[in-house]
Amino acid sequence: MTARLRPARLAGSDVLRLGAAGLRARPLRMVLSAAGIAIGIAAMLAVVGLSASSRAGLDRALAALGTNLLTAAPGQTLTGEESSLPPESLAMVRRIAAVRTVSATAKLTARVYRNEFVPVAEHGSISVLAARPDLLPALGIGTARGRWLTTTMPGAPTVVLGAGAADRLGVRAPGGRVWLGGQWFSVVGMLTSSPLAPEIDSAALVDWTTATSLLGFDGHPTTVYTRSDEADVERVRRVLGATVNPAAPHEVKVSRPSDALAAARATDAALNGLLLGLGAVALLVGGVGVANTMVVSVLERRGEIGLRRALGATGWHVCQQFLTESLLLATAGGLAGAAVGALVTAAWSWWRAWPMALPLWAPAGGLAATVLVGVVAGLYPAVLAARLTPTEALAS
Repeated sequence: MTARLRPARLAGSDVLRLGAAGLRARPLRMVLSAAGIAIGIAAMLAVVGLSASSRAGLDRALAALGTNLLTAAPGQTLTGEESSLPPESLAMVRRIAAVRTVSATAKLTARVYRNEFVPVAEHGSISVLAARPDLLPALGIGTARGRWLTTTMPGAPTVVLGAGAADRLGVRAPGGRVWLGGQWFSVVGMLTSSPLAPEIDSAALVDWTTATSLLGFDGHPTTVYTRSDEADVERVRRVLGATVNPAAPHEVKVSRPSDALAAARATDAALNGLLLGLGAVALLVGGVGVANTMVVSVLERRGEIGLRRALGATGWHVCQQFLTESLLLATAGGLAGAAVGALVTAAWSWWRAWPMALPLWAPAGGLAATVLVGVVAGLYPAVLAARLTPTEALAS
């Protein structure tokens, strides 16, 4: 009985060598075709990287503006009088788990002047505020010159001036004195501008303890500043009034979340839409380039296909060869594109002083997309080559 012949099977290494040999036979075409998909992947990664980096830079700028800052201040009672916040407000707000930073200021009745001879009415609209030691981190500002407040002895009180207050008082550097509350205070520092809290710019700030001992401060804050994670801002806002003043939460004015937070969320949505659109176009262009190259390759290599079929290669062998060529071509382009995209992102981020933020899923997704593009783009040419009969291929 005659044994039934079975067609030979190609090992995986044989298929890779065969596909690589087909690409090496036409190096210029391989380079140009790989460059097409490399440009597509590089464009996709550059869009992802630059979008993510610009978003990180924007988020950093918006965070400096205080997207997560909320304030609580006294409102009005039912009789129309101004209410007050209890002295223990800060301690109660610190119990909110989502709150990261808490501080406060209190408006005092004292006035500040350049010297004791200035008329009382000419105070220049400069307010005097009692300030907590942790006020600067809560507002995200710092000292332009000098230092921040520390608890001082009653005989040597100190004051820190806001940016506008220093200009109005004619103080250019720490070390001078101002007439505050009927006595001399030494100026130990001046603050940078505070866009989130403009009342700080036009204020003279004294230590909480000093205000109590020298300026008749009763301990009731007039503004409570809180910072929390952006995801928790809405939740903190809902409970802040009742936490600050449990006895009369309706008498507390709580600020709404910063407009910068809404702007950040809208920007994220817009950049994500841009990313998906440009990435899809880039991959489509790369896939069309690979498909075009493989179809032309099949048409030009009919003689080779016919010879291999005549020597015993099956249609599946031919299909494997051309599908492997397509995959190798797409993978080479994908690796080159990933490298170029990462370099472009790094260079542009460095030039614009952005933090580089290329998500790990971007290069991984880009390489996976090249494999998918290689399969899809090479499938039709591979099937077209496999369907050619030896006589049809050799006759052409």
